Amino acid sequence: MDDDITIARNAKLTRIAELAESKLGIDPAELEPYGHYKSKVSKELVKKLKSNKDGKLILVTAVTPTPAGEGKTTTTIGLADAMNSIGKKTMVCVREPSLGPCFGKKGGGAGGGYAQVAPMDDINLHFTGDFHAISSAHNLLAALVDNHLQQGNELGFDVRRPMWRRVVDMNDRALRNITVGLGGIAHGIPRETGFDITAASEIMAILCLSTSIQDMKERFSKVIVGYTRARKAIVAGDLGAQGAMTVLMKDAINPNLVQTLEQTPTFVHGGPFANIAHGCNSALATQTALKLADYVVTEAGFGADLGAEKFLDIKCRLTGLRPSAVVLVATIRALKYSGGAELADLNDENLDALAKGSANLDRHVDNIRNNFGLPVVVAINRFHSDTQKEIDQLIGHMAKQGVKAVMAEHFSKGGAAGAVDLANAVVETIDGKATPELTFTYDDSDTLWEKLEKVAKKIYRASEITADVSVRNKIEGFQRDGYGHFPICIAKTQYSFSTDPTLRGAPTGHVFNVRDAYVSAGAGFMVALSGDIMTMPGLPKVPSANHIDINDNGDIIGLS
Repeated sequence: MDDDITIARNAKLTRIAELAESKLGIDPAELEPYGHYKSKVSKELVKKLKSNKDGKLILVTAVTPTPAGEGKTTTTIGLADAMNSIGKKTMVCVREPSLGPCFGKKGGGAGGGYAQVAPMDDINLHFTGDFHAISSAHNLLAALVDNHLQQGNELGFDVRRPMWRRVVDMNDRALRNITVGLGGIAHGIPRETGFDITAASEIMAILCLSTSIQDMKERFSKVIVGYTRARKAIVAGDLGAQGAMTVLMKDAINPNLVQTLEQTPTFVHGGPFANIAHGCNSALATQTALKLADYVVTEAGFGADLGAEKFLDIKCRLTGLRPSAVVLVATIRALKYSGGAELADLNDENLDALAKGSANLDRHVDNIRNNFGLPVVVAINRFHSDTQKEIDQLIGHMAKQGVKAVMAEHFSKGGAAGAVDLANAVVETIDGKATPELTFTYDDSDTLWEKLEKVAKKIYRASEITADVSVRNKIEGFQRDGYGHFPICIAKTQYSFSTDPTLRGAPTGHVFNVRDAYVSAGAGFMVALSGDIMTMPGLPKVPSANHIDINDNGDIIGLS
């Protein structure tokens, strides 16, 4: 089988204006093209569609990630392609990839095999410039903060307290903690600060939760950039920064329209990580897709304990979106790894490890069905090494719980040829049925600490939640300052239900420790950091960048 970029390059694509008109009824005048195969949709189109009836929303999530890979994005794409092939008007909504993972370890975010969105190389690289706009707006605010300090600090920033950091869309551990303002009085006020990756920026979160350019501007004005010595928050609006920031973001807020290899219309817009942010594509793209199609398939990052929890407890709570069903992606390889098998042995049949590792799948299914009240279909993303005995065992195991598990081969065959059974199972689950009543993990009226405790105990199955006195005091301060009604966004390892990435399977009785917290007032949630999770990743020993190149014909090679 060819590599991803070769498959993408050989695919026959439809020009985006033609695709939008023929499949979605969009007048080409309502597009803002970026070449022949990618476009933004206009603000006018988004406004015009608001009176349309909503389609049905399908959320794709997954078991706990492993080094073996699960294929959540490929399943999202393959499912949508398959649904279109059986006559269901369907769109895809996924996140934009970050350059950090593309050149680091994870790779791109455009899917893979024969379940991809295209043009793959453009999407994985600079695309339509959204990430650059976010970085620019974020760093403009940082420059305005430092300029304010230099010009007399009229607002009274306490430089000893955390202040607005900078961002860059690359994994660069050397920038996690730095000192700025060195070199004398003309070069600024010396202080400690650092960089986060762009996907972790509050500006990214605001883009993905804003419903209009006016809403985005208002959210920018609320961003906390520092504190006075009396611990009073200083916000971007105090610096008059929101207007200029919105100017830099005026195009980025418009959803990006592309297509899958099977010409399914796709919005690729927004890209927060689920382990350090809320992990969903933009609300505006999802809402717009629901006005254009009868079904919309979207994904939430990493495992269901991270991406799906945040999609439901944050994105759905703040926007009113409601999924009709959840597709939970599992691989036999990942479940064997969760059951104790070593990475090198995952190609070998191991029914015992599969049985033990299925506890991880069971936990996620239980959370979705019994915590959030949503129906679940399990998609078994097939690998060539899966044996029939393993497949039968997993399907039978889920059947005993009343959950349909369906084998899908979209990666190697494409959606129309490899995921029709999955599409039929999803349609059967949702058609003719009212949208389920979504229940949240916690109530708006719970305190911030109670919300953390409920997620830790209900979703992660921790025995208790702990934090140093200074962190507890900080969270209680946020409560007093009027942020108690905010949902919470937990930043933790994606590799375990616990805060220990080496703890596989479905652990219980572990202690969930919150090591720090801060308020993203513009986005509208509180972030709690746990374990050793960092908001600026580092590159691995052998980064993907070592294998990415361009040949004499100008073709990119090594990108995946």
